[in-house]
Amino acid sequence: MILGDICSRSCGFCSVPKGIPGNTDHDEPRRIAEAIADLGLTYAVITSVTRDDLPDGGAGVFAATIRAVRTRVPGCGIEVLVPDFQGSHTALQTVLAALPDVLNHNLETIPSLYSRVRPQADYRRSLSLLQQAAACGAITKSGLMLGLGEGREELVATLHDLRAVGCSILTLGQYLRPGRHHLRVEHYYHADEFGELRQLALNIGFRHVASGPRVRSSYHAGTEYRRIGKLSDDEPIS
Repeated sequence: MILGDICSRSCGFCSVPKGIPGNTDHDEPRRIAEAIADLGLTYAVITSVTRDDLPDGGAGVFAATIRAVRTRVPGCGIEVLVPDFQGSHTALQTVLAALPDVLNHNLETIPSLYSRVRPQADYRRSLSLLQQAAACGAITKSGLMLGLGEGREELVATLHDLRAVGCSILTLGQYLRPGRHHLRVEHYYHADEFGELRQLALNIGFRHVASGPRVRSSYHAGTEYRRIGKLSDDEPIS
């Protein structure tokens, strides 16, 4: 996770400290690249806190980190899990110009729960970011937390919305409450329910779906990206 440890937003599900972020560390991209090299990683998922305090939302640091990793660890796959950059097309283009292998942005939940779960985010703005990235040729990915009180019909509609904007990789996982001040778990999904949702999402047209109680954004990310690369553009992973 880059761009510090204090988030400028106050999502109801997240335990990352909220407040006024500190100064940007412009040496961070180099240090991230060195850490990836030292760990011997062949695939790295790079994410961040949300930095609404920065003019570009931190896009420049994302891009610099991608370039630093490319230079220090040639051949390492890079997935970025980005915030919404407050809808800035310029910020998104800054990240895409650095050529990440996968552009991930999580919707997190259904639109009717946004005011409670992601009060400073916007469902349509997040969909637009994914649509813009896919239109530029990026492999796009998104994820949802289940168990926050989402209804089945709206959940299915959300999956259709993601496919309509070209999202090809989906993660579905169980929301777990980080602490007593966070949103409650309204429903614990059975493994069979996750399996059913996975098949439904594949039928809708996602090329890969990771669906299970312990699934998170980076779940087997490198393995599945490499498997996708071996298939034709419209062939799903079974």
